[in-house]
Amino acid sequence: MDEAAVITSAQQGDVDAYNQLVIAYQQLAYNVAYRVLGDEERAMDATQDAFLRGYRAIDSFNGGSFKAWILRITTNACYDMLRAAKRRRTTSIDDLIADDEHSGMLEDDQETPEEYVQRLDLSEVIQRALASLPDDQRTVVILSDIQGLNYAEIAEATLVSLGTVKSRLSRARAKMREFLSAHRELLPDGARLYSESIES
Repeated sequence: MDEAAVITSAQQGDVDAYNQLVIAYQQLAYNVAYRVLGDEERAMDATQDAFLRGYRAIDSFNGGSFKAWILRITTNACYDMLRAAKRRRTTSIDDLIADDEHSGMLEDDQETPEEYVQRLDLSEVIQRALASLPDDQRTVVILSDIQGLNYAEIAEATLVSLGTVKSRLSRARAKMREFLSAHRELLPDGARLYSESIES
């Protein structure tokens, strides 16, 4: 796909062209939304909302990384949901636990049944650790350590400086280490701490 040409067509009102962008980025956007929100239905809603917002605002895209642009819209949609949930005071830690269909970062096609169970256990602990972070720190660690964006892409997606990205990521990783150290009993046998997996 010639992304620049597709974007230009979308900006000229070509719905099919915009749908190509949706197809190209919807899984990435959903993965980010799921990790931020920790809930499948809310993540689907946030992803749909993000692409609707993107369609309405496509004329404002002035170049650069479309991926970072749509992820910024996605994270903003997630933040809106989190703020609404806090106002209603209905968010529960139980709503922020990963289920067995959302552990893509830990998948292995050759795993044994025992390894599969351990992966699910580890995914649940990681999702709990993510849920313990402030929203801004959770976002940068998801974009960096789960989705693999570089600092510049994260800065563009979150509209903050490179220095802010690095400091938020450093604080987020430190808090993840603290959480996992304090909850070692939840980790499956043989699992390394977050700090070991990041730094190795």
